[in-house]
Amino acid sequence: MRFIEEVVVDDFLPTFRSMLAEDLRGRGLTQNEVATLLGISQSAVSKYAHGDIDRREEVLADERVRALVARLGEGLAAGEMSRVQALVETEVLIRRLERGDLLATLHEQAMPELAEYDGDFAVHDADSGLREAERALASIRRGLRILSNASGFAALIPAVGSNLVECLPEADDIDDVAAVPGRILDIKGRATVPGEPEFGVSEHVAGVLLAARAGGSDARGALNVRYDPALVARAEERGLTVREFDAEGDLDAAVEAALTDDPDVDVLYQTGGFGIEPIAYVLAPDAATAAERVRDLR
Repeated sequence: MRFIEEVVVDDFLPTFRSMLAEDLRGRGLTQNEVATLLGISQSAVSKYAHGDIDRREEVLADERVRALVARLGEGLAAGEMSRVQALVETEVLIRRLERGDLLATLHEQAMPELAEYDGDFAVHDADSGLREAERALASIRRGLRILSNASGFAALIPAVGSNLVECLPEADDIDDVAAVPGRILDIKGRATVPGEPEFGVSEHVAGVLLAARAGGSDARGALNVRYDPALVARAEERGLTVREFDAEGDLDAAVEAALTDDPDVDVLYQTGGFGIEPIAYVLAPDAATAAERVRDLR
């Protein structure tokens, strides 16, 4: 695990400082004067001047970096810009380059797992899509551990398999829903998870969750299990809101219709139809809570 701050310190700042030191020296400042302005040692300035450090070509070639270096060099050399202003201007550029830009690209190179987000994230943003996506995946992993340790869960898995899903806060389609690829299956009495959760791999359970949200539900997690009247009765006994929907009609319309009177539904179910297996869908604020509800309803 490598933090973007390490990328800034190890890859960006040495090159940036060397460029600025080179610019200031070119304006006639002594090594001591440059060292004072940059807050570094004179020996460090000497190393920059003699090319004794590794410089990143990506930083050297970036026009925005080059423009800032020239502006800072001119202002600092003329005494028209304070060290504080130079620091703030540099920090602003760094934050900009971290947001799906040069530094984000260097971060992806240092940590390839980030590449799946296509650089479209701000690593420091508390509300970033990256953070929300990782939280959803972590919630599913917690839910899977709950189900794996729940005795008797395998018996609740329908013939088509179960899936545990969680969507992003502003989900529009199945690509915004994380799930288990290939579904959870009952293999010789054991719930078997074929792979790590990822986005865009569930159609049916994700579709039910999205339809419920379109009908007014705030649920972000869902888990489908074999329909059992006893399970539905236990859900009602425990105060959960239960609604039936028509399995043979249009899924979106049927689910939305079931939520017309009360969108805060906890369990949706359908009793089957021609070629359609009866299934119940447990909804919850997140995937881990959906797993807990199923565990407690066994």
